[in-house]
Order: sequence, then structure tokens, then C-alpha cells
Amino acid sequence: MTYCVAIKLNSGLVFASDSRTNAGMDQVSSYSKMNAFASGEDRAFVLLCSGNLATTQGVINHIRLALYDEDDKNSFKNFKHLFDVAEYIGLLSRSVQGRDRGGPQQETVNLDASFILGGQIGNEEPEIYLIYPEGNYISVSPNKPYLQIGEIKYGKPILDRIIEPDTSLEDAARCAIVSLDSTMHSNLSVGPPIELLLYGKDHFKIDRYIKLDIESPFYQSVTQGWGKNLQKAFTRLPRFDWEY
Repeated sequence: MTYCVAIKLNSGLVFASDSRTNAGMDQVSSYSKMNAFASGEDRAFVLLCSGNLATTQGVINHIRLALYDEDDKNSFKNFKHLFDVAEYIGLLSRSVQGRDRGGPQQETVNLDASFILGGQIGNEEPEIYLIYPEGNYISVSPNKPYLQIGEIKYGKPILDRIIEPDTSLEDAARCAIVSLDSTMHSNLSVGPPIELLLYGKDHFKIDRYIKLDIESPFYQSVTQGWGKNLQKAFTRLPRFDWEY
């Protein structure tokens, strides 16, 4: 299982993902689910992945192959709009899935993959898109400025309570850490290390990225601080009449 979240803010974008993959009780491993591409001076992209590992790696390999080839029409340097990139990734995902469905041994294998694409091209606003296994995609809604893939339910409440368009990148990043921590506490198939990336509007560089293990001092400080203050807030809730 996977949990990834991307947040769209007035000041930019925040991305967070876990790193656990699970192909059975005895096949637990770690793979990065966050891929960043700085392609030229006027564009930057981040792609979060969830689903079949072979499908997601196949898509990433095709993207990297074309990325710096200006003669390739599918190079990220040649797209004019971010939604064009989202459409290309959707088509590419369907193509990889179709290729791998070749034999009868694949009939029982789920090859689906979902992606969250975020970034900015030129003077356009930074944007995020959720790309479904079928290849179609949606953008973020104004009243819910974030997108999730994977095991989404446990980390959603904190996002709904905290995230607003004018939330700072740093506050949104701390919120994303808590969202991932809540998910890891409730579902063992989501696990560390956590990857976190902050992209400032019109920055066009990928230079605010960190990877956090469970033992990382910053991770411990954020999650323990959240837990203690949550307990403190709970103890201050109103009493029932018969408790006085």
C-alpha cells in the first residue's frame, strides 16, 4: 500500500509520500514514490506514484528517457501546459499496463497505477493533477486544495482541518508529516522513510527536499509535539453535567 499527498497553496506546492511497498507478508521493501524533474529554466515537475511497482517504474523510465531529448515530442521541455503532461502520463500509463497484460499469467495481477502530477510551466499557476489508472485526470478543487493517492482515509482529517489556500508552505509540510504519521499508525502497509518536497511559486527549482526516517530528530519533534498537544486539547474538552 501507499500514501501520497500533494497540496496546492497560493505560495506554491507541497508533496509528501511514504516509501513502503508490499508484495506479500514476506516481501516488504522500500522504494521512492516521489520523482522530481527540473526541465529547463521555466518548468519543474513532481510525480507521485501509487499502485503496481512495475507499472510505475515503467512510466518513470519512459519519462526519463524522453526528458532531455528536445527532438522527442514527449520531452517535458516541449509541453506548453501542465495538463498536457498529465494527459501524456495517463496515456503512457495505459500503454505500460497494456504491454504487461500480455499472457494468461497476468490475468490475476492488478497492474493499475495512479499518479499525482504537480509543477509549473512558465507564467501559468502551479497546479496538481490526479491521474487515474484509466488514464483520465482531474485537477484540485478550490474548496479542497489537496489530492491523495493510496491509503487516503487516515490522513485526511488533519488536511481538512488545517489546509487553506493561504496556508504557508512550511505549515502545509508539517501538516503533511502529521497526515502521513497518522496513516502509518493506522495501516502497517504504509511506512517510512517519508519524502517531503516544497516548491515555491515561480521558483522552477527542486531544492527543498528532505527524507525523514522514524528516528529523524525533526520527524520525532513534529509527531511527538502533535501527539502531546492533541492529548492536551482532548483533556480540555467540555465536561458532562454529572462530572462536576
